[in-house]
Amino acid sequence: MQSDRSQSSSRRSGPLAGLRVVDLTHVMAGPTCTLMLADMGADVIKIEKSPNGDDTRHSVPPKIGDEAASFLMMNRNKRGIVLDLKTEGGKQVLRRLIADADVLVENFAPGAMERLGFGYEALHQQFPALIYCSLSGFGRTGPYKNRRGFDLVAQAMSGIMSFTGERPDGPPVKCGPPLSDITAGLLASMGILAAYAHRLKTGKGQWVETSLYEAALVQTYWQSTIALAAGTAPRAMGSAHPLNAPYQAFEASDGWLVVGGANKKHWLLMLEALGASELAADPRFVNGADRMANLKELEAVLSERFRTRSRAHWLAALDEKGVPCGPVHDMLEALSDPQTLAREMVVEVEHSTLGPVKTIGLPVKFSETPGKVLSGAPVYGEHTSEVLAEYGFDQKQIEALEKEGAIVLASGRREERVA
Repeated sequence: MQSDRSQSSSRRSGPLAGLRVVDLTHVMAGPTCTLMLADMGADVIKIEKSPNGDDTRHSVPPKIGDEAASFLMMNRNKRGIVLDLKTEGGKQVLRRLIADADVLVENFAPGAMERLGFGYEALHQQFPALIYCSLSGFGRTGPYKNRRGFDLVAQAMSGIMSFTGERPDGPPVKCGPPLSDITAGLLASMGILAAYAHRLKTGKGQWVETSLYEAALVQTYWQSTIALAAGTAPRAMGSAHPLNAPYQAFEASDGWLVVGGANKKHWLLMLEALGASELAADPRFVNGADRMANLKELEAVLSERFRTRSRAHWLAALDEKGVPCGPVHDMLEALSDPQTLAREMVVEVEHSTLGPVKTIGLPVKFSETPGKVLSGAPVYGEHTSEVLAEYGFDQKQIEALEKEGAIVLASGRREERVA
């Protein structure tokens, strides 16, 4: 039985309005993927496990009211239902959702979907137009295909931790944000949209998959270039660039700023702003290769000059000359920056129990079909009854499914169910 899409689609805006996504993901990489689709207008039905729900519901502190802030960030714009896929009732509901879906996204452990009866091969036979997306630690092929993956492991094995840090002989350092999780989610959403374009032309769905490991390797383009071309493994350089200089952070008298004076034009303009034009003739710094070969000396000379004046002074002087530059912000400064606000990258969304909640906005803008943050993240089981009714389950069937333990309704005793 197909659902009535008109009701849910009418609430959506964006280029993907009308696209229906069954979201079987949790934590970070998969939810990033479905968040991108939801922000662009897709109707994303997030399915949480019973009991306990998505693990990010328990990633606290911080909390906003009774809800984990991490869950609120990753799951706005989605409708949430709770299914126990170990029950026949839970499987029955999922089958009905898939029958009307355009896309299914999952990031279960390798083999889990097959054991549940919802692997790609089985579903492709029944629903050949379905786009089936899988995210995993290492991908579905290769010697590590059965390993569980986490961002920390991906950053380590991809080489990222070997060239992150302050000095070449320092300990391995993880990048602050979960690069592989977020990048894998972005790659997966890109893959889904490419598969959707193919389906619009042919009517055929396909299996799209990526991994945290590949997502981390994608972040190493410059360092991989050096390793493949020169046969040497790049090491940590602090904020400096492995191929261009000066392109890094410098400390002014009252704070840090970054400067991109790497090409010839910006190098000479930067020297004018610093009042150090004589360095243009210094044989150590004549061209990019010279500056990279003498990077430590260059850093010392420029650092001494930057420390003589305030950050605001240097930013104004560099900006006047057209040299790429910016202050080093902490997160509160970044989120309150006027450019952040002008680009609507911090927005308020109405949550069903918390009221207005601040969240990150849409990073892609569309002139004709703008996306929008319409709704806050669902409370546990918030839309179970609503979605099941859309798919033809009557009240008696919903009550029977709840009695079986196949579903959880928001109106039930949620605190006991998630304890």
